[in-house]
Amino acid sequence: MEDRSYDIDDIPLVMDVQPYMFEPPANSINGENSATSSEESDDEARDNPGHRLNGTIWCDCGSCEVMRTTVECICCTEISAVDNIRESSDLECITNHQTFIDNCLNLRVLEVSLYDYIQSEGPIDDNEPINEIYRYVAYRRFVLWIWQRLGKGNRKVLPACVVSKIRNTFQSEHYTGFQYPRPT
Repeated sequence: MEDRSYDIDDIPLVMDVQPYMFEPPANSINGENSATSSEESDDEARDNPGHRLNGTIWCDCGSCEVMRTTVECICCTEISAVDNIRESSDLECITNHQTFIDNCLNLRVLEVSLYDYIQSEGPIDDNEPINEIYRYVAYRRFVLWIWQRLGKGNRKVLPACVVSKIRNTFQSEHYTGFQYPRPT
């Protein structure tokens, strides 16, 4: 057997690899830059009568409402993971699914999830509006039901019908809407 030892200089360089060379550009990572450009495009789109912010023609379930941004104007029939559950139950809208009603709108179930949330995240402020907390917990339960655990920083846009139903059940004066995770 012959000894084939190579020197690093003998290996031909095909290309000059740079750090982060294959990472997507910062403006496509749905961070702050893309959020502002998204808001600008939403403002321009309001002039277009067929745009999602100008009505619910995009809704196939009949339960959606126009949301604050274009990205939030999405129907349960447009998200494959949600649509599969909806279709298998032969329902018009995912908000009519008994699992959604029991787990995302039932105050007693949300109370138990709130205790779990407090154990992992710490106590909540006494001045915290309880309906905002219940909405947050309900959104988390919906995500858990559809996508299971997403992990830190991974977020999904919830269907407008789901957000509307939860907001109508746990009303308050302020709604945040979908936000992309902050870059770390």
